[in-house]
Order: sequence, then C-alpha cells, then structure tokens
Amino acid sequence: MDTVVVGAGPTGLVAAVALARRGHRVTLVDDDPGPVTDERWVRRGVMQFHHPHAFRAQALDVVRAEVPEVIGALLARGAEPMTVDPTAAPPNDGELAPGTGLRCRRMVVERELRRVADREPGVTRVPARVRGLLAERGRATGVRIGDGRLDADLVLVAAGRSGRVGEGLRAPEESSACASAYVSRQYRLRPGAEPGPQNSVLGAVALHDGYTVVVFRHDAGVFSTLIARSVADRRLVGLRHEAAFDAAARAIPLLAAWTDPARAHPITPVLPGGRLHNTYRGQLDDAGRVPLPGTVFLGDAVCTTNPIAGRGVATSLMQVERFLALVDEHGADHVATVLALDAWCDEHLRPWFLDHLATDAAQAARWAGEDVDPTRPPTSDLVVSATEVDPTLMRVVGPYLGMTAPPGSLAAVHPRVREIYASGWRPSVAEGPTVGELAELVSSSVPVPATARA
Repeated sequence: MDTVVVGAGPTGLVAAVALARRGHRVTLVDDDPGPVTDERWVRRGVMQFHHPHAFRAQALDVVRAEVPEVIGALLARGAEPMTVDPTAAPPNDGELAPGTGLRCRRMVVERELRRVADREPGVTRVPARVRGLLAERGRATGVRIGDGRLDADLVLVAAGRSGRVGEGLRAPEESSACASAYVSRQYRLRPGAEPGPQNSVLGAVALHDGYTVVVFRHDAGVFSTLIARSVADRRLVGLRHEAAFDAAARAIPLLAAWTDPARAHPITPVLPGGRLHNTYRGQLDDAGRVPLPGTVFLGDAVCTTNPIAGRGVATSLMQVERFLALVDEHGADHVATVLALDAWCDEHLRPWFLDHLATDAAQAARWAGEDVDPTRPPTSDLVVSATEVDPTLMRVVGPYLGMTAPPGSLAAVHPRVREIYASGWRPSVAEGPTVGELAELVSSSVPVPATARA
C-alpha cells in the first residue's frame, strides 16, 4: 500500500517507520530541513519544540514496540528514565523497562527518530510543504506539493497543532484557551556540578502567589526553567526579555539555586510560549460520516492539551499505536479503521481534553482572585495538591498522574478532598516574590525602546 505521511514530528516519524515495517511504501513529507548539528535545530513553525518536554511511559512504550533501536540511542545520549506515578516502582538506572518514561529534550528524541526513518528502506522523505489533499470519486488519492503531486492509497495527516491540511473536512473542533502562558530557557550543568533542589519527578515545582515555576531535567546535564503566568495578567509579558528573565531567576529562590552561574550556564535564549489551546476534533464530519475515506488525522490534529502537564506526545503516540492495530485488523478498509479510531479517541483521549478544560478554567478563576469552593467537585489539580495534607490519596492520584487511570477515577476521593478544602487549607505558596513584586522587577529590567525614550 502506498502511504503519504504529512508531518515529521514524533507522530509522523513513528507512524512512517511502523507502516514501512508492515510492508507499506511510505512517503514522509515535511518542509523542515532537519538539524544543523547535534545541538542546533531551528524547527520553524513548531513553537513548542525547544520548550520543556518529558516523555511519559505511554509514549516510550510505543517507541519501544515500533522503533526499539531509538531507546538505546537516547539512553546513550544521556536521557534519564523516570516514573511519573509515585506509587509505581522506580525505574532502574540505565534501563528503560515497560511503563517507564524519559527525561529528555524533544530535539534529541526527534533527531534519533529521524535518523531511523532516513535509514528505513520503505520510507522516502520528501522536503516539501503539502498544499492540500487530492481526491477522486470521494476518496483520497494523495497530496499536492507545489506544482506536483504524490499519489497514495492512504494519507496520514500528522502536521501538528498549526497544520491546516484537510481543513474543513471534519466537524468543527472543540476549543478553549489555556489559562497560562509561559517563558522558558534551557541551561546545561557545568562539569562536575550537581542538579539543584528537587521535589518532583520532573525536577522541581514551586507554586507562587500568581505564577508557577517548574524546572525540567532533560538529558546530558541539560535542564529547562519555566515561569508560567495567567494569560490575563500582562504584567509578566516582559519576562521574554533576557534581562528580565535573568533578574527573575535571581529573585526566585528555586531558580536562583538551579541557574547559579557556578552551577549552570544558559544554552538557549528565553523562549516565549503562548496562544495555547485545549482542542479536540474527531475524524468525522458534521453528519457523523467519514468525510474523505483514505485520510486519517493523528496527533495534535485530533487533540491538544495544556502543554505544562506534558501529555501531548503521549496522547499522540497512543493514537499511533491504536491506528496501527486497526490497520493490522482492517487492512485496506479505511472507513472501518477511521470509525474505530474515532470511537477509541472519544473514549480514551477526550476525557483528558475535558480534564484540562475544567482545570484551566478553575486555575484562571483562582489567578483572578476567586477562592476554592469546597461545595463543588474539585478539579484534578486541587485533588493532586490535597495529597500534601493526606498522602493516602496518592493511591488514586498516582495512577491518574501516570495516565494509567482516567480523570474520572479521581471522583473516588472527591469527598475527602472537599473535606480538606472546607477546613480552610490551601496549597502551600513557595518562598519568593509575589506576582506584584515580580512584575515590578520585570518592569525595571526591561529595556526601554529608543522611540519611547525620545
């Protein structure tokens, strides 16, 4: 079967190699030229590429099943095993057993996946931008690139959250803006330096008055620092300027410890992240029909969630895994594959989208000054925070954090969590400047444009 895969991110790369190993003749189309060196890859149009990433067990289990040689390459490059669920068995050093995730930069993961795809006999990579889908007699027949065409029996659209291929075929997406915007920056530990203080499987997390700070450990001594704020609070927009970000890093105790010049040095500029949305869009049109048989949408084309929770690559590769199983089952019956994939996504992925909708709305309200209402069912972030008071909640919260239990599983502990918040308890606020104090620091650090001085 001739297959075109649109998009060479993790979703497209894994799908392309897996299909080629099942006998498909795969053409992988992406207009990105690839990495310049092992440490430099611009990846234009993929805003989140250099922002913090952690790869959950669900994603790594798919990679292990379909592209197993990548696992050893990542470990050799300094990626670190991790387990998101604190109730699960900890990973063994130097191994990546099933159910284990990975602390690693996305650039490193994509680079290794691309190397495998470039060597795979059944995969041909075409550096081009897809202009649209081709169809005859109500079925997909390939894609249009520039003035040419690529014919195919099957087209997978895995072009990411900003992709527009196949726009208008499906029913409108469900969408809601994320509550937060953020800036991040990558650093590398100096030779012999130890990591900073840690309180999370990711590295470290600190909840402050009006903003949140996260440190993500990656591979080979690299880590990212992130400051998230309310989208509605524009006072911290200036953090995208290096002088302001550095001033904030010195003032916030957690970041000051990690970014101490004696411990680490920056390896990227400050990277802004914004205009983020939780989105969900199935495979079908308004009438519930497969709009163009032979076309399948995967990855961010189906579901995106607030990236701070790190579920994006996991939910994308879970789709790839299910799609491959359905292709094995249904063969060339693409309608049956799409209908079954759409039903599976509704059952297994849409609950995570809805979970983010509720959590982001509640977070936005709290950032705006509203208090927790203990008479209402708590959102998942409040349930997770309540484990600070009652660690026994972790028996339910842990599997949720690890994505081995769905968001609905948290309902089992809602009565206890509501009791905790009704007592007046609220999540601890870390030591450091308030959001107002941080805003003043940012304002005094951002350079004034010459036109404004004049």
